[in-house]
Amino acid sequence: MRMSVPKATGKKRSTDLLLKGLVYFSIIFTIAMLLLVVGHVLIKGLPNLKPELFAWEHTTENQSMMPAIINTLHMILLTLFICVPVGVMTAIYTCEYARPGNKFVKVVRVFTETLQGIPSIIYGLFGMLFFRYFLEYGMSILSGTLTMSIMCLPLIIRASEEALIAVPNLLREAAYGLGARKLRTVFTVVLPSASMGIFSGIILSIGRIVGETAAIIYTAGTMARLARIDESGRTLAIHMYQLQAEGMFVPQAYATAVVLLIVVIIINAISAGIQNKIEAKEQGDV
Repeated sequence: MRMSVPKATGKKRSTDLLLKGLVYFSIIFTIAMLLLVVGHVLIKGLPNLKPELFAWEHTTENQSMMPAIINTLHMILLTLFICVPVGVMTAIYTCEYARPGNKFVKVVRVFTETLQGIPSIIYGLFGMLFFRYFLEYGMSILSGTLTMSIMCLPLIIRASEEALIAVPNLLREAAYGLGARKLRTVFTVVLPSASMGIFSGIILSIGRIVGETAAIIYTAGTMARLARIDESGRTLAIHMYQLQAEGMFVPQAYATAVVLLIVVIIINAISAGIQNKIEAKEQGDV
C-alpha cells in the first residue's frame, strides 16, 4: 500500500525558497569577500615583489622580510612545542580520566572558554608584565612564544576535547575486552582516532600565531633582525604592520602581505596533505 506524501503548502514553499536563497546568498557573499581581499592584496603586492625583499639581512634600503619569515617559523615551532603537549594531555585527563560531573573539569572548561574570549591585547599586556619584567626574559622571542602558548592553549584544549568525545565508546570497550589497560587504550586506540580533530586545532593555532600582532609587539618586539630566542625580533605580520605604519614603505607592506598570504596557503596545503595521509592510513587499517 503506497503512502501519500502531503503536499507542501504555498506558505511553506515560500519559506523554503527564502531560506534556500539566504543560504546561497551567504555562500556567494563569503566567496566574493574572500576574492575581493585576496585580489586586492595580489594586485597591490605582486608588482612590488623584488629580490631585495628577500635579502638575508634587513636594512633601510631593502626592507627585507626574510628575518621576519624565519622569526615567524621559529615562533610557530616553539609555541606548538609548548602548547600542543600541554593542551592534548589536559584534554586526555578531562575526557578519559576524570569522572563525569567532576567539578575540577567544569572549572577547567569555564577557564578555557573564558581565555578564548580575552582580547589579544590583554595577553600582550600580561606577557609584558609577567614574562618581560617579572621573570626578566626581556623583549624577546621567548617572551612572545610563551605569550602565544597561553593564547593557543584554550583552542587546542577545546579542539582535542571535542575530538576525544567524538570517538565511539565501542572502540574503548573493544580495547578493554582484548586486555588493554587504560593508558594503552588512550594512546593506541583513542588518540589515533581523534587525531584529525586534534590536528585541526593545531592548524587553527598556527593561523593565530602567524596573524597575531598586538600580543607579540609587547613581548617579542619589533626589531627587524634574525633574532635568537633571547633577543627581540619581529614576525611577518608585525613587519607588515610596521611598514604600513611608517607610511614610507606601503608598497613593501603590500608585498609582505602577499608573502604572508602565500605562507598561510603553504601551511594549509601541508596540513591538508598530512590530514589526507592520516585518513588514508586509518582507512587502510580498517
